[in-house]
Amino acid sequence: MTLPKQDLLDGALVDFVDHIAVAVHDADQALHHYVKALGLRVLADERAEDPGVRLVYVDAGNVMIQLVEPFREGTVAAFLRERGEGLHHICFNVERIEPVLQSLPGQQDARIFAGGRGRRACFLLEEPNGVRIELTERHPVR
Repeated sequence: MTLPKQDLLDGALVDFVDHIAVAVHDADQALHHYVKALGLRVLADERAEDPGVRLVYVDAGNVMIQLVEPFREGTVAAFLRERGEGLHHICFNVERIEPVLQSLPGQQDARIFAGGRGRRACFLLEEPNGVRIELTERHPVR
């Protein structure tokens, strides 16, 4: 049985999947597959000084693909050395991060930072099923 999206999200702490992040060594090379081969469109390309990564957002219709390329040593560079290219995290959109963290046991100490597209973000401290989870706020900081 398939439920309408509205029923699935009633009472949920998150609104929807904002993006799926893929750690890559070279975003330009990775874009060849997403843009040239699949015909997807680049929405944004920016640098996040903390944590030292280039973020390229690709429109995949119902979700964005975020290519994450490190430009200096940091957590993403370490991730690539340990695991190689691939799924880095899934990001969920929320109205405000603090109430969600307060509702999740053991997440009150998650660090909130300036994420991509001018939005506040945080990574949850636990990785359920080995998948890193990010939360990003719906609206950019003004």
